Amino acid sequence: MAGLRLDVGFVDYLILAVYFVTVLGVGFAARRAIRSSADFFLSGRSMPAWVTGLAFISANLGALEIVGMAANGAQYGLMTLHYYWIGAVPAMVFLGIVMMPFYYGSKVRSVPEFLRLRFNRPTHLFNAVSFAVAQVLIAGVNLYALALILQALLGWPLWTSIVIGAFIVLAYITLGGLSSAIYNEVLQFFVIVAGLLPITIIGLVKVGGIDGLFDKVRQSPLGDAGLHTWSNTGGTDNPLGASWIGIVFGLGFVLSFGYWTTNFAEVQRALSAKDMSAARRTPIIGAFPKLLIPAITVIPGLIALVTVQGLGADEGAYTYNNAIPLLMRDLLPNGVLGVAVTGLVASFMAGMAANVSGFNTVFTYDIWQTYVRKDRDDAHYVRVGRIATVGGIVVGIGTAFIAAGFDNIMNYIQALFSLFNAPLFATFIVGMFWKRMSAWAGFWSLLLGFLAAFTLYILHLTEVIEFNSDLEQSFWGAGLAFVTAVVVAALITPFTPGKSEDELRGLVYGTAGDTLVEDRVWWRNPVLLGVIAVILAFVLYIPVW
Repeated sequence: MAGLRLDVGFVDYLILAVYFVTVLGVGFAARRAIRSSADFFLSGRSMPAWVTGLAFISANLGALEIVGMAANGAQYGLMTLHYYWIGAVPAMVFLGIVMMPFYYGSKVRSVPEFLRLRFNRPTHLFNAVSFAVAQVLIAGVNLYALALILQALLGWPLWTSIVIGAFIVLAYITLGGLSSAIYNEVLQFFVIVAGLLPITIIGLVKVGGIDGLFDKVRQSPLGDAGLHTWSNTGGTDNPLGASWIGIVFGLGFVLSFGYWTTNFAEVQRALSAKDMSAARRTPIIGAFPKLLIPAITVIPGLIALVTVQGLGADEGAYTYNNAIPLLMRDLLPNGVLGVAVTGLVASFMAGMAANVSGFNTVFTYDIWQTYVRKDRDDAHYVRVGRIATVGGIVVGIGTAFIAAGFDNIMNYIQALFSLFNAPLFATFIVGMFWKRMSAWAGFWSLLLGFLAAFTLYILHLTEVIEFNSDLEQSFWGAGLAFVTAVVVAALITPFTPGKSEDELRGLVYGTAGDTLVEDRVWWRNPVLLGVIAVILAFVLYIPVW
């Protein structure tokens, strides 16, 4: 879109070039530490908690977070905050306190491998393949969003922008594996904040501060409802088109817990931690910046809504996905613009790196080593991992054009989560707390939960069943998948054999043995840190209830 072209100067290009050189340098430096497949795929389980914690949240700061949440801020107003305060923080805390002892203590290398130990090989294979598919689809979202920025920055065609962005990520992950991705994600976290914070500050100054912004939102198509989170959710007459039941159960429970607790692209960062305490603190450390990230995503979305003419209109205007690039064009001077562009590029690369590193690990360990080539030497699997990285990025280039068909990529992402993560979470949580749940109950609950969500999605697309919004469909799709999976598990378990307690040791609640050792330093206690994070999430709701 020609109107999106940014007026970029030499300093802006220099800042971006320095960033590209730095991330590639990190890749070359990390390569020297790759001596085994555990080094390539899990950083040798040697990372400190503060590094894995920042990498955990940075891996989530991709297109979903920056472009998608800013688009949601413009389209749905402050109800977008639900994705952070009820739709993320409680699940991140639950992962750290309850689920990491099983993941880390069982010494599994991936989430699908945990399912193989808890259930059976068919469950494992279905989850490994579905996860791999989901990751290349989501990688395409990050690539497409990155291409939008490079297109606006340089005027390149979308195809060229996608390929260039993919090449940079390919280079540093192929070189340094997960360590390269994690160290770059820590760097990218600070670059993202430094790049996007000026948009919020300058934008608020332009509209007269937070009070001026809220006054202008009241005069916008969103109206006063765009400034509240819960007060209009007794029914569906609100910007999100969802009731509190859909928000609490669909988003706050099923989608949120399904994403944060079973998505290996995130869990992998915690598995790379140096010990159990560091692994448990990883997602909880990430929860604290998550509380404040709306300042650089949701608030800019609202600023774009009230300052950009035609944003989200039906004809001849910009889509909500353009909110952040448009603010960069309108608000930022040269130099600052370069920092902002670099922050955006960093966010998309962090998100895509998480998808690709998760994909290459699951493909290598859970598909290739388990079902195709067993008992090869370690160097063989490192080679396969590097080839899988290339293959995942090539497929991601193709799926980027699927993402291009959505006006709001957040809606697309939520549809993917309802299909893949919601039934997985149901199968996981029931199997983790119910020892009797059988192996075949795990497989059928996972499969039929996916099919239930997929059927509802198709009925929505064909308008056989109508919802107030795509997001409402995702909430109900996730809820249906969860309920279906739980019911199927309950129905099938009595008629199929379960596993012995010895087979389930360390995999089911109450059988963890001595894998959990509490950190004696009080301020490193995961339970204390988690409780503080959840309390802060609910306190932040009060001014915008």
